[in-house]
Parts: sequence; structure tokens; C-alpha cells
Amino acid sequence: MQNSASIQIYVIFISKTLNQQLLSVRVGFFAPYSAMAPAKADLTKKKDPKAQAVKAAKAVKSGSTFKKKSSKIRTKVTFHRPKTLKKDRNPKYPRISAPGRNRLDQYQVLKCPLTTESAMKKIEDNNTLVFIVDIHADKKKIKDAVKKMYDIQIKKVNTLIRPNGTKKAYVRLTPDYDALDVANKIGII
Repeated sequence: MQNSASIQIYVIFISKTLNQQLLSVRVGFFAPYSAMAPAKADLTKKKDPKAQAVKAAKAVKSGSTFKKKSSKIRTKVTFHRPKTLKKDRNPKYPRISAPGRNRLDQYQVLKCPLTTESAMKKIEDNNTLVFIVDIHADKKKIKDAVKKMYDIQIKKVNTLIRPNGTKKAYVRLTPDYDALDVANKIGII
């Protein structure tokens, strides 16, 4: 017994997932059950305020019945914030009402076919079509756009950015497609 208080040792367990992990062991000093407030207070009988004040002063002089918890000694200089549980987001409604529109469809990717003399030479000699394309379009988008628009198979795509700031794409066709026939179908020649 210490200061007429019973020592109770209790262990706090916190369940994390399925296994039990010991979080901390604390030693607490609590007043015995007899010193606690009565179970049923009598509301009809009022206590004398002077007697209450004397009783309170006596309790203060005798000292408290429980000790202050000692602070934990820190030995590390760095402080790491403890990891807390982060739940998955489960929104009641979507914050964006409609999905974003695809700004680069096949009509936006391919601007126009190029009909210069060198482009015609590419069509005849290298089985290659030349297009002016959107500056943001990559090779895969160009390949997919040509495949959708003209229903042809592409071997490879080369791109370059011209000095005037536009992008030019050389679309090489597979050997089973003829660039001259496709150019006629498109209306380049």
C-alpha cells in the first residue's frame, strides 16, 4: 500500500489485424473502492458548504492520492511521427461528374497529308505516307489513327518537328499494302 491507494498493474492490448501486439505497460495508482464517490447520491439533503471547504483543504494538505505519470525519456534526436491507419477512399459520390473527353482522337491527330515533291518520292520509293500531325501526338497515337482512318497496317512511324513548329510523320506501310494505292484512295495524287 502506498498513500492508502492500491497499486493496480494493467496491460493495454491493441488488436492490429489478426495478431495481438503489446502496446504498453503502465503502472497506475488508484484510490480504493471505498474512497470513491457513493453509488447513489442523496439529492434531498444539501451539504454544508463550510464543511465541504474544510474537507477539500484537508485533502489538499494531505497530498494527492495518485501520482503524476513519469515522462518517457527520449534518447533519439530525430522525431518520427507515428504511422497511423490510412483507410481507402470510399467517396459517397464522384467529385468529377463526367469523364474527360479524349482530345486527341484520330481526326485531331492527323491534320493533313503532305503533298510536296519529296513526299511523293517517299510514296513511290519507300512505300511511305507523309502526314502533318498534332504536336502532342506520339508515334503510337499516329499509328492507331492511320490504322483507324484508312484501314491499313503500318510497319513503323518516324516523326520530326519542323522549324515552323508543326510535327511531320513518315508512316511506313507493310509490304502487303501499296502506298501509291492508299494515296489514290485518300486523294493525295
